[in-house]
Amino acid sequence: MAYAADCQIRRLSAGCGMLAAEMSRHTTFKYCLDPTVAQHEVMARYAGASRFAFNQCLQMVKAALNQRKTYPDNDVPWTGFDLINAFNAWKKTADAGRLFIVDSDGVAQTVVTGLSWRREVCQQVFEEAAVDLGKGIKCWSDSRSGKRKGQRVGFPRFKKKIGAVPSFRLRNKHSKERPPAMRIGDNSRPRSVALPGIGQIAVHDDTRRLRRMIAKGRAKICFATVTHRAGRWWVSLNVEGADLHPEHRHPAHDPDDDGGWVGIDRGLSAFLVAARADGEEVARITDAPKALGVGMKQQQRLAKSLARKKKGSANRRTAAAKLGRHHHHIANIRRNFLHRVSNALVKTHDRLVIEDLHVSGMLRNHRLARAISDAGWAEFARLLDYKQAWRGGELIVADRWYPSSRLCLGCGAVRGDLTLADRTFTCSCGHSVDRDTNAAVNLARWGQNHHNPSPDPRTPKQRGRATNARRRDGADQHHSCAGETSPDDEGTDVHTAPAA
Repeated sequence: MAYAADCQIRRLSAGCGMLAAEMSRHTTFKYCLDPTVAQHEVMARYAGASRFAFNQCLQMVKAALNQRKTYPDNDVPWTGFDLINAFNAWKKTADAGRLFIVDSDGVAQTVVTGLSWRREVCQQVFEEAAVDLGKGIKCWSDSRSGKRKGQRVGFPRFKKKIGAVPSFRLRNKHSKERPPAMRIGDNSRPRSVALPGIGQIAVHDDTRRLRRMIAKGRAKICFATVTHRAGRWWVSLNVEGADLHPEHRHPAHDPDDDGGWVGIDRGLSAFLVAARADGEEVARITDAPKALGVGMKQQQRLAKSLARKKKGSANRRTAAAKLGRHHHHIANIRRNFLHRVSNALVKTHDRLVIEDLHVSGMLRNHRLARAISDAGWAEFARLLDYKQAWRGGELIVADRWYPSSRLCLGCGAVRGDLTLADRTFTCSCGHSVDRDTNAAVNLARWGQNHHNPSPDPRTPKQRGRATNARRRDGADQHHSCAGETSPDDEGTDVHTAPAA
């Protein structure tokens, strides 16, 4: 049985060619749903069943761990498949509940043993919740044993009915005799999506791009994730798509060619400065929206209104919904800006160099934490990573301790007294240049000297770091993952699960 865990992302190494007919990318199309009242109730029921299955599986894991202290040979359901089997066996037993009918004589008769409502929910909802718990347990185990890098991952916790985001996932079944369970634009309704067990749901967005890809055999829906955020239902369709058209891919470079590198320096006064190794500045973006800073007054007003409402009241839920919609709006503005900038860079430059910024460490500076979070540096680097791989380009990450801002372009001296207030780099040799341009040029030169002309296609060197930077303070926050993309991207957009 094909579970969502089987739809793992096969990351493309930049420059590695793939057959055009191969489905080598997993793309996400996200649409805003417009369900009927009945469909809204069904999706709310599915989301509650997913939360119930997750909590019940977690309860079984904790109970098995406690029993293992007394009986070391006791088996603990650890993987997604073990949890699915354990939950399927539990839901049919008397431990899950019993339904009685009492006649006029007072005699009770058992009608249903197990979950009485289990047939009202698609079986896949329970299975995917168990798979999610299995992934969470694996991440915790790998983090505890040192196999997973980055910050420590805690043990999974129970999902609350109010605090957790309502969501569930469904798989798409493909059969040669029947049409797929998930369909787009069915029954002459272009703006609609059909989900198993729910039916055909209207959507607010245009589905033309995905419908054309499916009709041409360049895409296939793997699974759908339905979430409820900011008062609306959203569906994210994970699509297995073909490579971009050769016209949209960068031509391959000669192995001995070390030119064409563009360094990208990220900052706050100027969100991005891109320059070549010869000092030519190719891009400078200073009009970042800074959505969080602009909307801070409204956010403070909504937060104050929420704090004044009585806990548990309807007015408090209304105020919380307004604040949630405000946060959702800010995130959408930032995400749209990052997609537009990353698209413009990967379409015009095939060799990029970025810094390995320790963003989590920078957030400890409380004077700049808000501005750094609003900039979205880590998200921007992640977008560049997979989009450049789509187009056959190269993206390398410079060493975290490379002094790109303090290194003189003229004499190569490193200036140690450079502060954040110094916006112009001036060296004792007489060389003077803009600080951000100096950093971008140094990064481009670093790419010329450290790129690998003949990488091994069996290793991830092309898509990742050129050197192994030292790890400090639990660093290495760059997870090998690509995230949800906008339907406005060229070709198809990828949504990959974290591979760390």
